[in-house]
Amino acid sequence: MTKPLASRIALVTGASRGIGYATARALAKAGAHVIAVARTQGGLEELDDDIGKDGGSATLVPLNLTDFDGIARLGAALNERHGKLDILVGNAGIAGPSSPLGHIELKPWQDVMAINVTANFQLIRCMEPLLQKSDAGRAVFVTSGAASKANAYRGPYAASKAALDTLVRCWANETATTPIRVNLFNPGPVRTRMRAIVFPGEDPVTLDTPDQIAEFIVPMCLPSWSETGKLYDYKSRKVMSFNPPSAAPAH
Repeated sequence: MTKPLASRIALVTGASRGIGYATARALAKAGAHVIAVARTQGGLEELDDDIGKDGGSATLVPLNLTDFDGIARLGAALNERHGKLDILVGNAGIAGPSSPLGHIELKPWQDVMAINVTANFQLIRCMEPLLQKSDAGRAVFVTSGAASKANAYRGPYAASKAALDTLVRCWANETATTPIRVNLFNPGPVRTRMRAIVFPGEDPVTLDTPDQIAEFIVPMCLPSWSETGKLYDYKSRKVMSFNPPSAAPAH
């Protein structure tokens, strides 16, 4: 039986744990060769073991995504080895501080923006030429409802995800007439380490697992996926369009 992603090359960031780990494993199960990118060597090796048990294959890339030159080098290496990229999953992200904006130092703000926004911008810059060499390049970026909720005390994270949403939508519009499809994925609350740090009082058993989430990211990576510039909302299981702000109702 032919696997739906056989002979396809997929790059996943933040692949050493959580949603990235589960998505990398699910893509490999579907037949893709996974380029697994993360800071944590140990987590990547565990992923490689799991992918191997499933009969899949991976290339491990220990890389801090704030090494923007490293992202460029990775793009050059992928071009040399594979000559294309079929799937890009921009999953890596950090939560940042939970504080009033006036209490946050500049460095933590810059750290959140570097990983959640600038690294994804650099991935777009460096991987677009490779995605153009695919017959059906697919890109999925993991976002958050925080982008539109603008919750108090979560400013850096919310602002970074709002910036990511707009960045990805701009790219979707730029590539709309090409075979590349570019979308966002909002997983909602998930049983991850990052979620536990931000919401320590929450019972993790009440949340869906990264494996459950990954099952819905994989279809967005298939050549048959046709939407672009949209957001898939896991909680409602719906593809959503972005709309401009609406006027407040008259009192």
